[in-house]
This record gives sequence, structure tokens and C-alpha cells, in this order.
Amino acid sequence: MADLEGGGPPKARSNGYNNPNQYHVATSESSWTSWLVPMIVVANVAVFIVTMFVNNCPKNNSGLEGKCVARFLGRLSFQPLKENPLFGPSAATLEKMGGLQWYKVVHGNEAWRLIACIWLHAGVIHVLANMLSLVFIGIRLEQQFGFVRVGIIYLLSGLGGSILSALFLQSHNNISVGASGALFGLLGAMLSELLTNWSIYSNKAAALFTLVIIIAINLAVGILPHVDNFAHIGGFISGFLLGFVLLFRPQFGWLESRNLPAGARVKSKYKAYQLVFCVLALASVIVWYTVGLVMLFKGEDGNEHCSWCHYLSCVPTKHWKCNNTS
Repeated sequence: MADLEGGGPPKARSNGYNNPNQYHVATSESSWTSWLVPMIVVANVAVFIVTMFVNNCPKNNSGLEGKCVARFLGRLSFQPLKENPLFGPSAATLEKMGGLQWYKVVHGNEAWRLIACIWLHAGVIHVLANMLSLVFIGIRLEQQFGFVRVGIIYLLSGLGGSILSALFLQSHNNISVGASGALFGLLGAMLSELLTNWSIYSNKAAALFTLVIIIAINLAVGILPHVDNFAHIGGFISGFLLGFVLLFRPQFGWLESRNLPAGARVKSKYKAYQLVFCVLALASVIVWYTVGLVMLFKGEDGNEHCSWCHYLSCVPTKHWKCNNTS
């Protein structure tokens, strides 16, 4: 996802995800055919093309930031690199197309922006990085769990990322766009899926270590300037909780035990800890979204409740400033 400051360069919600090593799952469950993830990729690319068409740089560029880039593309050409280094549209166009802006969501009755923003991207680099990450993450999950559960996690994680982002956006007057919150939700779901289905995995420690390192690296990228890490964190928390609810599987040997002779002892389908995780996570999900939405539409500023939280999205150094003022 990207976060565009008014009049400033795009803040890309960077996603440097690398595909984790595949680890063996000891189960005889059949694999699903992945079609939802490719459709989401196509939809995101199509929306970006439409956004560039609406942007129409040759007509709308004032020339103050320089000339349009790749003018041979006509009205699909990009804003000057000084304005948008990701090869994309202007902040005004992204706002028009549904970019996330706190004031419009809370006071303009435009809550639809919480979902619309996850289909928008700040530039070619942004959309390519996110869609490649989605392919690596999403196809594996969809093949194992089907399009319904993966689709629910993707959309609700995107919403969770937008809610947390909006709670900390208002004091910066930013516009936020991108699918990174939803993508981090899938990463979070991968982690909770590994934990709740722990007994059916081989090479457990290696799989857990690899996944945790990948998640840590991606979240660490979010502390760079022009990156809105709150959407990453909100999406990750949402996906992590939803994974316990939607992605738990029968314990190893349950499918085979159903074919035993009558009177033989059959394993229970799920372990007790899986059910406990599911109930606790479901309750947490309800509280997470309820509290977040209530705070958002009451106009609460997350920065007032957490004076240090802005460091989660940007850590100032001698090489850059975070520009935390309006």
C-alpha cells in the first residue's frame, strides 16, 4: 500500500516479501485450483490502468514539478518523478478514485474508502511489487484452503489495515492506497495457520523461523520514510487472528482413521488447542474491528492515545526526516 502526503511524494507501503521455503504438510487433503488470486491481480492492474487514464498527466500537469514521464503513452503517462517517483498518478487523482483520507471517511460519510483504497496503487513499481507478493503468498494458501477463506482473509485484513492506518493518518492529512494491508494479512494468516496446525507439519522449527524472519523484515521496511506501516501492522494482526478461525485443519491421521473397522477407536477431528485458539481469536477479531471502527468514526486520533506509536511507521535518522506534522 502507499501513503501519499498532500503535495508530497508517495509513501509506498513497501512489501519486500520473499517466498518462504515450502515445508511438508502431512495430510491427504486434496488441493484446490487457484483462480481468485489471479483474478485479484488482474483487477488491481486494471484499476491502475483506469487510474492512469483518469489522471491524464499531459492535460492536468501544472508543470511546476517538471514534465510528464513517458509522454509517448499519452494520457497514460506518469506524473513527474519529483512528484511521484513510483511512476504513477497524482495524489489528487488517487483521492478522486477512492484513496483513504481520514476526513472524508469520518466527516464526509465515505466509509467505502476503507475498502476502495486497497485496490489502488501509487505507481507501476508499487503495483508490481504488491502483485508479485500476492502471487507468492496467495496461491499457496488458496490451493490449500480454497478461495472463500482466502478471499475473506484478504478483504478483512485490508479493512483492518485501513482502519489502523486511518486512526493515525488524520494528523498528517495523508492519502493512503495499496493492497499491502491485505497482503500482510495473508502473511499473518500463514503464521497462525502454522501454529494452529502445528502437529501435522514436519520441519516445524525451520518453517516457523523462516516465516518469522520474513515477517520481521517486511515490517522493518515499514519504518522507512514515505511508508505507512500502520496498514501493514493492522493487516497483519487481522490476518493472524483470522487464520486461527478459518485455517485450522483436521489433525494428522484423522482422515485415515475413519476407514478403520467398526468399533475401532477413531481420532477426534480437531485437537483441543485448535478449538481454544479458534474461540479466543474469534472473540479478539470481534473486539478488534468493533473498537477500531468506533474509535475511527468518533474521530479519535490514535497519536493522542499512543505518543510513541508514530515510530512504528517511521524512525527519524540523520539521513531522513519523518515529517510527522500536518
